[in-house]
Amino acid sequence: MSLVDLIAGADERALAASGLACLDRCVPLLGGDDEVLRPLWASLVEGHEWEERLTKARAELADADKTEGEAECASEAEAAQLARRMLDEVPARPSADAVREWADACSVAALRIHRLLDPTDNDDESSAAARREGRTDGMSPLVAAELRRQAAILELVTSHGTTGLRQALDLSTEGRRVLRAVVSRRARGRA
Repeated sequence: MSLVDLIAGADERALAASGLACLDRCVPLLGGDDEVLRPLWASLVEGHEWEERLTKARAELADADKTEGEAECASEAEAAQLARRMLDEVPARPSADAVREWADACSVAALRIHRLLDPTDNDDESSAAARREGRTDGMSPLVAAELRRQAAILELVTSHGTTGLRQALDLSTEGRRVLRAVVSRRARGRA
C-alpha cells in the first residue's frame, strides 16, 4: 500500500503520530534536544494535554532556534525552514481533518528535507509525489529509509493503537539519529 493510501485510511491517532514522528525526526534542524517532543508523544497515549504540551515544545524549540547559527548552505536553510513550518502548523486542537492535512504536509516536508540533505539524491521536485504513491526506483538511501519509516509508523499505530506508539517512537528516534549524523557530517565537510 502506498504512503498516500496509508494516510488516507489512517485514524486521528495514527495521523497525529505520523506528523509528530516526521517533526521529531527533523528536530536536529531546529536545534532542539532529543526529548523536546516526548511530552507530545505521551499525549497521544494519554489522550489529553496536547495543547499545553505543544505550547511548551514550541517555546523550547523557539529558544533553541535562537541559539543556533545561520545554516551554512541553501539546502540546509531550506530544510530548517521546512522543519519550522511543520512545527508551526501542528494543530493546537487536533481534529480529524486538521490532523490529516498536517500529517500529509509533514510527510511531504520530511521527504523533501531528506532529499535536500542527501548529496546523492538528484531527483526532481516531482519525485516526492511519485515516491509517496509507491514508485521508488532510483531513490537515494536516505530518502528511501524516510519513506519506509513513514509507512511503518502509520501501519504500527493503525494496527496496534496506543501499543504501537512505543515502536513508532523508537522508529522516529532512529530516524532522528540518522538525520543528526547527516547534519553533523555535512558540517564537518565544510570545516
